[in-house]
Amino acid sequence: MSSGGPDRSVAGRKMDHLRAVLDDPDVERKHSGFDQISLTHRALPELDLDAIDTRTTFLGKDLSFPLLISSMTGGADPEIRRINRNLAEAAEQTGVAMAVGSQRVMFTNDDARQSFELRDIAPTAPLIGNIGAVQLNAGMNRDHFLKAVEVLDADGIYLHINPLQEAVQPEGDRDFSNLAAAIGDLVPHMPVPVLIKEVGSGLSAPDIELAYAAGIRHFDVAGRGGTSWSRIEYHRRDEDEDDLGLVFQDWGLTTVESLLEVDAILVQKATPTTLVASGGIRNGIDMAKSMILGADLCGVAAPFLSAAQDSSARVVKQITKMRREFQTAMFLLGCPTLSKLKRNTSLIRPKARFL
Repeated sequence: MSSGGPDRSVAGRKMDHLRAVLDDPDVERKHSGFDQISLTHRALPELDLDAIDTRTTFLGKDLSFPLLISSMTGGADPEIRRINRNLAEAAEQTGVAMAVGSQRVMFTNDDARQSFELRDIAPTAPLIGNIGAVQLNAGMNRDHFLKAVEVLDADGIYLHINPLQEAVQPEGDRDFSNLAAAIGDLVPHMPVPVLIKEVGSGLSAPDIELAYAAGIRHFDVAGRGGTSWSRIEYHRRDEDEDDLGLVFQDWGLTTVESLLEVDAILVQKATPTTLVASGGIRNGIDMAKSMILGADLCGVAAPFLSAAQDSSARVVKQITKMRREFQTAMFLLGCPTLSKLKRNTSLIRPKARFL
């Protein structure tokens, strides 16, 4: 924690978060559960690697492969504007989706709006807005959410739900009472799909049932094992002896646990739904495992942050690398299309038993 303490403004908070991610390697927890899953290698895949079809659609738009650049940041600082523009340009060039960080900041700082005006450089990419759901209990109303969609010219909007982060954050909004009902009141009035997203502790079955009843049909599990926002907020604590963020840095469901629990609920629903896997997905193999567990799309953030600080070209290189990994995994599993991969649990090896 800096000697001057955390910046209490919403805009300053964004820079505090960026510094914590870059300065503390242990905010990356590295236990999403994917390393516990072994897949069946096909020595005779009977496929042409170059013919593997990774294409899909999301929010009515085509993607080159099922990747979403997950929410990272937004604000008035020139560095933040550069990061978002580099990410958006890379999303457009590579044919993937992008979600922005929380847009709440643009309602407290007019200069922050520019960091969300991205449609000019990403005219065809699916873009997703983002505001914390708890803001429905903290003074924001339908007009704020409509403005967030308008500024980004968004194809959808995330309502992120982050009770742990808000509990640890010095200036957190902690009234999550009756929030599902508030979400249900908002959804019918939004001109684009509303997506629910955790931020690193995972969604569980009761969460899905509440959100589904509120009209949500798009779910991002954002499980434990990637970036720990609890640990990030620990760096912004007021008192040195306050270790709440460390105590809870590994709280919640892993991404794998959450995917298994959520997909088991969604497959029973009559209305079509979308399941996004995020939380510690770090390569194309993790992506393949996520889709085997029921995901339609995979969200990735932290691996792109350093590249985005530099240039869109570096982000493009990272995305291209991940797509090659994903396509190679499909090839080695004998899956020519995504439909052959999704929910194909026969690809998972049973745990070996040695006598």
